Amino acid sequence: MNSIIEHLSGGVLEVTGRLVDASNATLYANCTFDSSTIPVIYKPVAGERPLWDFQDGNLAQREFAAYVISELGNFGVVPPTVLRDGPFGIGMVQQWIHINEEIDLAEFYRQDNPELRKMALFDAVVNNTDRKIGHLLPINEDLVHGCDHGVTFHEEDKLRTVLWQWADKALTDEEMKRLVQLEKSVQESSMQLRELISEGEYSALLARINRLLVEKKYPTPSDEWPAVPWPPF
Repeated sequence: MNSIIEHLSGGVLEVTGRLVDASNATLYANCTFDSSTIPVIYKPVAGERPLWDFQDGNLAQREFAAYVISELGNFGVVPPTVLRDGPFGIGMVQQWIHINEEIDLAEFYRQDNPELRKMALFDAVVNNTDRKIGHLLPINEDLVHGCDHGVTFHEEDKLRTVLWQWADKALTDEEMKRLVQLEKSVQESSMQLRELISEGEYSALLARINRLLVEKKYPTPSDEWPAVPWPPF
């Protein structure tokens, strides 16, 4: 993992295409480091569209913050991600994930799969407002990553996801231990996280982790906010 992060941080970016379906500038690029080249996704801050409920020019930082939380909590659900300068300015650079196209996402996302369950817990922690089916990146049924974490960490509870199959289900002992360790790690990494999200959002992050530990169960859909993103794919 450290070698990939070093590659993403120090490599030369060459933009070769754009994902036209994305709402913000999402560029496909090659990242070359020490004569080795890997494909990446590059999302420059300059290409972000303003949102009414999120700070302008801050989506790339949230993408990186989501990776930080994934690593601190040992979730392993966000591909290696860095925040760095590039051809179009500061932005998020993330390793491109080659998915297993034999897995039917329209069926897979509904399953009681341990990797998806881990993703659901991660989304509850980061308050993901946009977990769509197409944001799931299955390498195989035992290893699933997720992408597009720009609209996360809002102070208000805005969880919107297609992964509701564990709603109101009790957390396992392993999940409780993961959250206890995460709470400690988030506090130890407060300076780094406060550079990426606001003070209020950092406090809300800790509050969500604490609420999960107190309630000892997965959250349920809110009756004040759409529970599923639209379109769901």
